[in-house]
Amino acid sequence: MKAGQWDPKQKKVVINDIPKPEAGPGQFLVKIQSASLCHSDLLMEMRPDYNVTLGHEGVGHIETIDPAAEGKGFKVGDAVGFDYFIGACFECENCMVHNMWCKTGNSRLQGFMVDGYFAEYAVVDWQNAILLPKVLDMSKTAPLFCAGITAFHAVDSCELKPGQWLAVIGCGGLGQYATQYAKAMGFKVIGIDISDDQLAMAKKVGADATFNSMTNKGYLDEIKKLTDGGCHASAVFAASNPAYAGATKVLRIGGLLMVIGIAPKPLEFSTFDLTTGVYRVKADSTSIPQRMKKAVDFTAKHNIQPDVDFRKIEDLPAMVEQMHSGKAEKRLVVVF
Repeated sequence: MKAGQWDPKQKKVVINDIPKPEAGPGQFLVKIQSASLCHSDLLMEMRPDYNVTLGHEGVGHIETIDPAAEGKGFKVGDAVGFDYFIGACFECENCMVHNMWCKTGNSRLQGFMVDGYFAEYAVVDWQNAILLPKVLDMSKTAPLFCAGITAFHAVDSCELKPGQWLAVIGCGGLGQYATQYAKAMGFKVIGIDISDDQLAMAKKVGADATFNSMTNKGYLDEIKKLTDGGCHASAVFAASNPAYAGATKVLRIGGLLMVIGIAPKPLEFSTFDLTTGVYRVKADSTSIPQRMKKAVDFTAKHNIQPDVDFRKIEDLPAMVEQMHSGKAEKRLVVVF
């Protein structure tokens, strides 16, 4: 089968022909329908020193079921999405509790890139899979299984009430998902970015107001006036330290900062501001498979789907370069 892989010797993404996998104990073999590119696919520290298939956002149809995975509510032909855990050895269970890579040396648990989804087939542990509601477009649903679920968890954990203000900082793929979720939950949304194109996308999917924090020098004052004192929460989806630097400034007293984007350098917060309640800080992620259903059900109920750019597997190297350069305005999705 064809697979998009990171080649450490060539130090680039290549398309290789590799053996079709077989379902192991407790697994499905899934024919991938679509797979999408996520910013974390670009992180060099997540790449091993051997060829590895990229991608951790995917959906597809079950082709075979290992006997140990039978009777779990799935059947051959089912449309499924899946979280990106490869499995759990239960030696320490840290991987399940903390959504982390295995430290025990179990090769099946070296991270989500061990068995990536930019391939025609993939194996999936049954515990990590969920049936896809029929209302969701399979070709557009791959981004849900990282970007979408992460954005849902972020918005859902912001402790907001209908009518309150959420600042979405970083209006790319995750930010566009977050805007749709927030509007569906009854919140008011401000989109903040340094790209007018991304801000236009945020407006398109429902943002009440948008601000370019680079070109509009008075945006903080405008936000405070619009929200009558500041946002009740801000969620940072940009993988940028400057994005975090301005995130607390859009909050009202006692507002919540939601940490999502993985910044390259450690974040700095004022301990005085935290201890005196000027603002609060939380963080969330895609998290464990047990949290998927709430996000998937909400997505289907409100028919929330991302704006995507469809590609072929042969386009993956160019897709990586496009995202790396910051020119990807939509989710980039390979359809098989």
